[in-house]
Amino acid sequence: MKFRCERDVLAEALGAASRAATGRTGSLPVLQGIRLELKGDRLTITGSDLELTVQHDLTVAGQQDGGVVLPGRFVADIVKSLGDAKVEMVAEGDSVELSAGRSRFTIRPMAFDDYPRVGFTGGSSVTLPAADFVDALRQVVRAASTDEQKVQLTGVLMAAEAGGLRLVATDSYRLAVRDLTGTTVLGADQQVLVPARALQEVIRLASGAGELTLRLGEKDATFEVSSARVTTRLIDQPFPNYRQLMPDNYPNMLTIDKEAFTDALRRVRLLARDNIPVRLSMGGDTLRLEAISNDRGTVVEEVDARFAGTELVIAFNAEYLAAGIDACAGEQITVATKLESNRPAVLRGAEHDEFFYLLMPQKV
Repeated sequence: MKFRCERDVLAEALGAASRAATGRTGSLPVLQGIRLELKGDRLTITGSDLELTVQHDLTVAGQQDGGVVLPGRFVADIVKSLGDAKVEMVAEGDSVELSAGRSRFTIRPMAFDDYPRVGFTGGSSVTLPAADFVDALRQVVRAASTDEQKVQLTGVLMAAEAGGLRLVATDSYRLAVRDLTGTTVLGADQQVLVPARALQEVIRLASGAGELTLRLGEKDATFEVSSARVTTRLIDQPFPNYRQLMPDNYPNMLTIDKEAFTDALRRVRLLARDNIPVRLSMGGDTLRLEAISNDRGTVVEEVDARFAGTELVIAFNAEYLAAGIDACAGEQITVATKLESNRPAVLRGAEHDEFFYLLMPQKV
């Protein structure tokens, strides 16, 4: 195999494939590698752990067809580090040479024939505006759990609603819900649970793209953008009944400038670490943020705000609060609470009802 390619294009594709090639399937060490196959001027790069597969098709200057499997993260880091804009790869026998400018690496490949065949979802498909779908994913994916012991919480629920598509994620401490009105992807009352890890790759893949194609199978889903694909196995476990947490009556309402809230919280978070909560004192025309550490000291910030309701002091995990503020769209956001400090709060963009972020409080 022999070809030349733009360094940045090759590095991006190798980096994406290497994130899928984690080697989590211990019985197949070859899955720690990335599969490259050249036919004419088409180079196909594949990374997979059999749960998640990322594949890119690149147009290169092909000189000799062939295939090779290379150590995933290692080869991605090599290509990214090369100083010249053009990269050449030559695979002959038991060695692969990567060169650019005056740099030359010789790599020992993995067994090409041991790499399993990976398929992609067939059947019907639907094409969506990529920007809207990616924005929605960014808002909800952050609320999914990373705890593999709670598999059903590591996914994002995609559910058909009367007005379109709903995306939901929760880690049991927070809940993010985004409605995409007018988006028809699923059949009536259909829902699927897609691993958040795969959707992170979709966000990277589709950012800046015009359209995204989704193919749903019985057990997997494929997201396609141009000549790149992300295929993931769906999570076959019931998602928690999130509807019982949907906002109903929240008598307290705080409205605040998003940028000012973000800046104040950023400073307070310098102290609010290691499970130290941020206390929010709501009342009057200011919001008071406070964090107290017996070892480090105290920090207090005040931000102009509008408040309607009964004065309340409530505390939150600083990281989760910051993520919720960041997810809300618009220049102004609202924080709605019950009258008790042990009940969850709901964050929204002041003029964006299509998304909300529900956050459980912490005891102080």
